[in-house]
Amino acid sequence: MNQIAPPGLPLANADGSTADGTPGQTIALGRRAFLTIGAAAGGGLLLGLSLAARAAWAATAATGPTPVGSASTVNVFVVIGSDNSIQLITPGGEMGQGINAGLAQVLAEELPLDWATLRTVPAPFGPQYGRGATKSQVTGGSFNMRGWFQPMLLAGATAREMLLAAARQAHPLAPAPLKAVAGVVQDAYGVQLATYGQLAQTASTIVLPGPAPILSAGAGYKLIGQKLPRPDIKLKVDGSAVFGLDLRLPGMVFAAVRHCPTLGGTVKSMHNAPAGMQAVDLGTAVAVVAANTWQAIHAARNLGVSWNSPAASARSQVDSQSLATNAQSLMTSGTPATAERVGDVVAGLAAAAQTLNLTYSLPHLAHACMEVLNCTVWLTKDATGAAACHIWCPTQAPDWVAATAAKLTGLASTQITVTTTYMGGGLGRKIEQDYVTQAITVAQAVNKPVKLTWPREEDFGRDWYRPAALSQVQVGLDPAGNITAWSNRIVAPSLTRSHGGVPKGGLDSIAIGAATGLPYAMGSRLVEYIEQATGIQIGYWRSVGKSISCFVVESAIDECALAAGIDPYQYRRMLLAGNAPALAVLDAAATLGGWGNTPPAGHALGIALSPGFGSLCALVAELAFAPTGLTQVVRFACAVDCGTAINPDEVVAQIEGGLLHGMNAALWQQVQFRQGVPQVRNFDNYPMGRMAGCPKIDVVIVNQGSALGGIGEVGVPAVAPALANACAALTGVRKRSLPLGIVTAQANDD
Repeated sequence: MNQIAPPGLPLANADGSTADGTPGQTIALGRRAFLTIGAAAGGGLLLGLSLAARAAWAATAATGPTPVGSASTVNVFVVIGSDNSIQLITPGGEMGQGINAGLAQVLAEELPLDWATLRTVPAPFGPQYGRGATKSQVTGGSFNMRGWFQPMLLAGATAREMLLAAARQAHPLAPAPLKAVAGVVQDAYGVQLATYGQLAQTASTIVLPGPAPILSAGAGYKLIGQKLPRPDIKLKVDGSAVFGLDLRLPGMVFAAVRHCPTLGGTVKSMHNAPAGMQAVDLGTAVAVVAANTWQAIHAARNLGVSWNSPAASARSQVDSQSLATNAQSLMTSGTPATAERVGDVVAGLAAAAQTLNLTYSLPHLAHACMEVLNCTVWLTKDATGAAACHIWCPTQAPDWVAATAAKLTGLASTQITVTTTYMGGGLGRKIEQDYVTQAITVAQAVNKPVKLTWPREEDFGRDWYRPAALSQVQVGLDPAGNITAWSNRIVAPSLTRSHGGVPKGGLDSIAIGAATGLPYAMGSRLVEYIEQATGIQIGYWRSVGKSISCFVVESAIDECALAAGIDPYQYRRMLLAGNAPALAVLDAAATLGGWGNTPPAGHALGIALSPGFGSLCALVAELAFAPTGLTQVVRFACAVDCGTAINPDEVVAQIEGGLLHGMNAALWQQVQFRQGVPQVRNFDNYPMGRMAGCPKIDVVIVNQGSALGGIGEVGVPAVAPALANACAALTGVRKRSLPLGIVTAQANDD
């Protein structure tokens, strides 16, 4: 396995001993190297993996930005090695969305370089890598590219000007102007003066008189907008990318957790762990520490534990049926907070030629990241007794991790290092701190470096779930089908309160996401929110509240179109009159999806529009009756405007991933609770689509010159309503509750 050590500490062999008893970087043969070498020996597949390169990358990922050979930090984001290698210290967490590559592309727009020489390294915890007034390092809200675009352009421009200044010092008589080109500095006649590596040390000492000029813009971009290869793909293919589960440290032990089966339960008593292992009381869970993760998981599973479970009355309230009944009661008798009010909705409904009363419901959802939660912690003391806390974590919030460590250990931030590894999915779950807290607590108990891992069952059973919601819509239509009144009341838990805040004025901005500020022309409108307390911890989930209200709004808009006798696409065009950007995206999706053409027999289309995260997205979904009699998702046709597409391939990939993520949730997924116990424990009752059942996906990027928008979460919200609308068109049955259940999970195995 890849082996990692803090600066100055040796790597370990598989048995925990140090190679040759001296500091160094040694690779022990693990599953990835075994598969690579074994395949090469068998003649079936040769990836050309260099173990030396693997060791260098592993050390870099663990210890921070240190290229092979001597290196110079030109600015906080750019480190240039004497071997002419360039490292970009990326401030965002890489969880498959391609942020490392995207930011590298922006940097290279201003600092011309040879793409093959570029490596990206996750930024460690530190305010210098944060953004905004709070110096946040959080990855979420599809904000990283938007938040770091200008700073990364400036970082590239600053590095370029420092290198040019260094070249001018070394070559004062060279014909001006000097220019940076693909890793070298040339004079006015194109004569190479020096490489970046030769200039880096001097450049790092230069102080520019003012901000560096940003030379690239819009039509002048040379790299931005190009389909460049992602530097991290090779690492993930050859197995050298370091995910949290790949960490190995000298003398490391391994821990696994087991939580109380009932939400809110705590440890009452526990037996001793088997010989050679150690059990740790974590309050709501126990951890068992063993020589490897497999032993730890089985020992934790079989450890004798008595639990303090909540009272029967409390457990009965944390039950899906009871929660649904409570939500219905709150809908009629709760005290709402007003999120948006325009005009007199009561009068508008009373004067309407036609009214619709519609109720939609959505369930709790799990994150189901492919990489389960894990965190590695090493508490150390140097020869002087100075303490330090080293953490390696697949986290979306390294600054939050550092704050958690400071609170638990009492150490100052300068004594804490946090290294963000690659994440095998984040989806909002890896912003939370529960698994980090547990790992630090176990490390304090055992006084050894420890990697704590949650088994899959614990990952499902103690998630921070996307909240369930109940939404009631009342619409008034005039004889032409125009919306004269729109009332939407939402009952849902508060994400703000679940994370220690208090909703201002009784309103939770996340719970009403995509319910206010609608792009459609409406007469009077009223949006209200009622908070529901559930006893279930809820958290951020890809596209958060927009995945809830987009289903409600776009389903209701479709129902309005049908009530008015107008084609759903044309109805949306009518309501979007004057909104040119939204119309352009809607039209592009309709054209791509073949809207207006007569679909084949047994096929039907559904359409939905989803603004959010600074972008616009429209989707056409095609459903069909399969020869087996089942329903199948045939195709998605999606149009998106995210402003300038930094890398069009990555935009398409993110939309594709979002559509499939949204499809899984819309068709099959839900987490139910019975007397305080989550009923989902693994993928056997939380279906995921299979490759054989993947629909055809077409994506078109519509660039209207708008501001840079987010992309990671944009593809999710429109999926559920587009599928529900297609289902209504195909079967004549309107589905107002998720999951839709219109396609069997088994059908995707065919």
